Amino acid sequence: MHVFVAGAAGAIGCCLVPLLVEAGHQVTGTSRTDSGLDRLRAQGAGAVRLDAFDAEAVARAVAEAAPDAIVHQLTALNGGTSADNGRIRRIGTRNLVDAAKRAGVRRVVAQSIAWAYEAGDAPATEDTPLDVTAPAPRSGVVGGVQALEEAVAELDEHVVLRYGLFYGPGTWYRPGGLVADVLRNGGPTDDPASVFLSGLAADAAVSSFVHVEDAAEATVAALRWPSGTVNIVDDEPAPAREWLPALAAAVGAPAPAPTDGRAGWQRGADNGLARSLGWRPRHATWRTGFGS
Repeated sequence: MHVFVAGAAGAIGCCLVPLLVEAGHQVTGTSRTDSGLDRLRAQGAGAVRLDAFDAEAVARAVAEAAPDAIVHQLTALNGGTSADNGRIRRIGTRNLVDAAKRAGVRRVVAQSIAWAYEAGDAPATEDTPLDVTAPAPRSGVVGGVQALEEAVAELDEHVVLRYGLFYGPGTWYRPGGLVADVLRNGGPTDDPASVFLSGLAADAAVSSFVHVEDAAEATVAALRWPSGTVNIVDDEPAPAREWLPALAAAVGAPAPAPTDGRAGWQRGADNGLARSLGWRPRHATWRTGFGS
């Protein structure tokens, strides 16, 4: 296929583009920076500078590329705020979907998240409803996810990948990453993105992780999957009082003291559907993957 990757220079894009090229796909990737464009060219992809909020620019870029599929990996996590990320999900997605329709692109694979589900005790499956009645500020996150997923579903062929928390190269959860800085600092740092981690605590809140390389492999596979929503998470949802000390040890930072408490939505996610489609995470658990 010819695959148009929006947001191709991010943490997952850096792993995804080489996999797509290796699989024989032609790739056109977008970035907002010179360094991102240079990296894409070095990886064997076409490179387009793109502002996802400029609807006409998005339409023009997609029309000129004339791809068979669009992979939506746009975020505002690098220096952005939660509101910025919500704006990407609402407006950036709307622009991509409209551009796809105008260019006759029928298939899209889009990044979503696996922690927007309603409250419950067990890991959430894809049949679990989104937490649409959540109060602020969570309502902003869930509303952005809902807007993204509803827009993507307007296309005939669509796969929404609800990823777990990314760890591995280029992510926050890695040696030298933002989480290590926050742990050493005892709270937010000068990096604006550290506000996303302001509630980091070794409590009973359950999270699901996925190594960024496993997420990239799932994304390549999703180009052939049937339409629908799929959780892309590893095999071991776990409370923070288990995974946070392990991460702290892996990144060489002090671990917070263990505590209790979790919000009902902090439940993790189940990867049974992805496994039924043939995906297997190489890093089956964060226990063995955090140091990578």
